[in-house]
Amino acid sequence: MTAVGSGIISDQDPKTVTVNRLVGSEVAMKRRFALGCLFTLLIGAPAATITQEVGPANGSLVVVGGGRLSSEIVDRFLRLAGGYDAPIVVIPTAGGGEHYDQYYAGLRGFKAAGATNLTVLHTTDPAVANTATFVQPILEARGVWFSGGRQWRLVDAYFGTKVHDELWALLDRGGVIGGSSAGATIQGSYLARGDTATNTIMMGDHEAGLGFLRNVVIDQHLLRRNRQFDLLEVIEAHPELLGIGLDENTAIVVQGDEFEVIGASYAVIYDAERQLDSGGRFYFLAPGDHYNLKTREPTRPIQSEAPIDRVVEKPWTPR
Repeated sequence: MTAVGSGIISDQDPKTVTVNRLVGSEVAMKRRFALGCLFTLLIGAPAATITQEVGPANGSLVVVGGGRLSSEIVDRFLRLAGGYDAPIVVIPTAGGGEHYDQYYAGLRGFKAAGATNLTVLHTTDPAVANTATFVQPILEARGVWFSGGRQWRLVDAYFGTKVHDELWALLDRGGVIGGSSAGATIQGSYLARGDTATNTIMMGDHEAGLGFLRNVVIDQHLLRRNRQFDLLEVIEAHPELLGIGLDENTAIVVQGDEFEVIGASYAVIYDAERQLDSGGRFYFLAPGDHYNLKTREPTRPIQSEAPIDRVVEKPWTPR
């Protein structure tokens, strides 16, 4: 074992970097989080990417609603990263474990798809996440993947650190960031289900995500867990936000301010300025449908782009 700073890096496998939490300053963490929350909610991204509209100016996002991932989703992520030999960093921190190694179960889907260059990166200590040694694998990566668990753990470990900065740098150089379940929600600027007590609280004690999608809140496991009405609470409280709900084994692939739905089920849109002609406050996008995050207009490719049926531009009325 090799000691680096206040953490321990496991050298069990040269492809695996695991940092276990030793000591953290609770006061410093809370101060960083409070300032970071204000920063992200105001502008949604670090200064280097201030030109961002909604999606990142460069690179791609793969945002997955949890559950077992189809080969279609994994293959799309790997292709966007540059192929099966591209260096991929997997961050399992949301899972809540102290230690992860090369046998981490979250690598299986990537290995089965043919990925050959996988690195596991983990710490629960933001002081460690703020070191050059820890972030080095991200500097060399073409893709980063966030696994599932509790999204607030990702905030506590990485928000406002060098890891956060280097994730933006990865996008700026054309890389891809993906994640499933908690790894999906963390990509928005507003963090749904971020309460440390329970994931049934939609607006809890952590409200800022990593902000790769600006003014966006993301929910997951949507239909599988009967969550389709839960985002209404968030949008009613923050009508400027765009809500995106994703069912399991379903993803949106974001490039710039456009996304495409892929996978097995539906993405659901919550937009306080649009509703169904019947008064329904959310609507469904199927695999193959497209969405413009800037104009908030959905389209369904047939022979040419066509509007989604029954969606009208009409603000919500108070319930």
